[in-house]
Amino acid sequence: MPESIAPLMTTPEKAALYRRALEMLNRSGVPYLVGGTYAFQYYAGIARETKDFDIFVRPRDTARVLDVLGQAGFRTEIAFSHWLAKAHHGDKFIDVIYSSGNGVAEVDDEWFAHAVDEAVLGVPVRLCPAEEMIWSKAFIMERERYDGADVAHLLRHCSGLLNWERLVRRFGSHWRVLLAHVVLFGFIYPGERALVPSSLIKDLLNRVLSELDVPTRDSKVCQGTLLSRAQFLADVDDWGYEDARLSPRGALSEQQVAEWTAAIDKGQH
Repeated sequence: MPESIAPLMTTPEKAALYRRALEMLNRSGVPYLVGGTYAFQYYAGIARETKDFDIFVRPRDTARVLDVLGQAGFRTEIAFSHWLAKAHHGDKFIDVIYSSGNGVAEVDDEWFAHAVDEAVLGVPVRLCPAEEMIWSKAFIMERERYDGADVAHLLRHCSGLLNWERLVRRFGSHWRVLLAHVVLFGFIYPGERALVPSSLIKDLLNRVLSELDVPTRDSKVCQGTLLSRAQFLADVDDWGYEDARLSPRGALSEQQVAEWTAAIDKGQH
């Protein structure tokens, strides 16, 4: 298990504000999880200065969480209907996350069933599970942000903690993304390749082998949009590929994709 680590690297003013918000959320009884910088520090052993705070909630609990944060003095808004709300207090803010930008990693009961009890800023909380952190980070491959190093650090630090079978199940039909990360892990840490079970890698590679000679019906689908909202727009806008994010294949509506795409130039993530 990860060991207890140093407090968050943040200013006393921000710490007091976030502490008050956590205490009010606890008193309200609304279920939430802490993720982001603190959870990553707990699981990967890497400390980062934080300018914001990330909490994760089920979609159905978003309004309740925003109401509590509003009572704590925050100005709240739904930034993107499919995955993110924000609570602002001057230049400080809390991200309220209920899915991922690509619509794949929606927060569900399983996040809470496998959460870890901890204390953040002296307040008892529950942290997002390591498996869900790896699952959601594995798809972030933008030009301006790539979370592959975070995935490698989480695999290295939490290999003995992870439920590998559950992790594979979380990726579901997107298991090739997990395979890409565990193969890169062996490149990044050649002396620690054994931290990833060989049976898992063999299973995923066998899946690749079994598909080599099987014709695919998905020849005009681009799943690159699940990895980057910007870098595969030519595929879907100009080259006639189906966007894998769109329902019924994916979880997003055309309007949600359009909103997420329009925000690229505004620097919203």
